[in-house]
Amino acid sequence: MPQTAEHLTITRHGHVAELALNRPEAMNAVSTDLARQLAAACEELARDQDVRVTVLTSTHPKAFCVGADLKERNRFTDAELVRQRPTARAAYTGVLELPMPTIAAVHGYALGGGYELALACDLIVADPTAVVGLPEVSVGVIPGGGGTQLLPRRVGAARAAELVFSARRVAGAEALALGLVDRLAEEGQDRAEALELATAMAAHSPVGLRNAKRALRLGQGLDLRAGLEVEDAAWRATAFSGDRVEGVAAFNEKRAPKWPGE
Repeated sequence: MPQTAEHLTITRHGHVAELALNRPEAMNAVSTDLARQLAAACEELARDQDVRVTVLTSTHPKAFCVGADLKERNRFTDAELVRQRPTARAAYTGVLELPMPTIAAVHGYALGGGYELALACDLIVADPTAVVGLPEVSVGVIPGGGGTQLLPRRVGAARAAELVFSARRVAGAEALALGLVDRLAEEGQDRAEALELATAMAAHSPVGLRNAKRALRLGQGLDLRAGLEVEDAAWRATAFSGDRVEGVAAFNEKRAPKWPGE
């Protein structure tokens, strides 16, 4: 049975968790309530050892997420905006720090904070209707959900600067060519393709998946020698696990592994 909050739904597909943004009246604009619910959902998923991959999707047919709720923000005083900031940050950080592999399934608009939610995932599957971008400077702010840090890591500093400073929106095919998304599914198939990819990943060792993600994330930005130390620590955490014992045994016995997940 799906778990439903006011603006979110979590559905389990075996070892894959689908976290669906569900605020259709506002094209999933990130309000304070949505941010709070998203952070709480990510805390729950992070603790669930049965979840091997998480897919972030949208129930809206024309949008993944249009970013911060500017109508709500327009009512804030400066003091209220300061108080709301930790709540907003917790939502983006919650997605970013999920310990298992994460995939965003994007169609329609993924702008500002909406694209930052996708950037917080390890992979982005989009369809041709996707329109992505960080247009915050056009409304007098800057990307504040990780965009100025995550986008350069994905496409390089100069490309990220051009996109942030121009505030331009990039459609599906160009987004793929620029590396703003990783796969382009057929129209309307972003969710299905993301779930298919997640299911294939979830067949592998949950200990291996989490430690591989940890090595990939912690090694970013380090020099090679330091990065290899991060990798070695992750290798050791995996090599002496029950999953390694089961994986080697299953390979030699020519059968599918039954991962203990520890």
